[in-house]
Amino acid sequence: MRAPLILASGSETRRELLENAGVQIEVVKPRVDEEMMRDAMLAEDAPPRDIADALAEMKARRVSEKHPSRLVLGCDQVLDLKGVLYSKARTVEEAKEQLTELRGKRHSLLSAAVLYEDGKPIWRHVGIARLTMRVFSDDFLDDYLARNWDDVRHCVGCYKLEAEGVRLFAQVGGNHFTVLGLPLIELVNYLTLKGELQL
Repeated sequence: MRAPLILASGSETRRELLENAGVQIEVVKPRVDEEMMRDAMLAEDAPPRDIADALAEMKARRVSEKHPSRLVLGCDQVLDLKGVLYSKARTVEEAKEQLTELRGKRHSLLSAAVLYEDGKPIWRHVGIARLTMRVFSDDFLDDYLARNWDDVRHCVGCYKLEAEGVRLFAQVGGNHFTVLGLPLIELVNYLTLKGELQL
């Protein structure tokens, strides 16, 4: 790439995915009020797909304003359970409530990515994965959170499918990278077609 891609996200998972794919990146965390924007869009009955896309674009735009000549990638992921959106849990108790609600049910993860260049969006994609959580005991849930809270506290849904969180699931449908929070294949395809990545 002519210059490292700016990742407008503090997500370690997204950083690792991009670096493992051989994409040179620089991380610049955007200063945005995600909760306020999400709440405003929910009040207007915006669909989950639009919320994920708007949050990803807001992050990309904010960082692109300070780095207009660079490619900036904004990302966001939302968890949708029958129209109810879940945010990252702030406490172990909140995580237990969320996982209890998700137990035995099917939910969707929507992973949005928006690329900005010269102050405007040039590419966007929203990937959707559908996951069915198995029925697990309260004792297992307590033990799971005791072992994994530090690792999952920054994850929507309080699970990491690439770690012990996989035990919570009976079925996963969709792209693995979408579950991890980044539509990586679609992004790499675009960067390759744009000439930013060489084959």
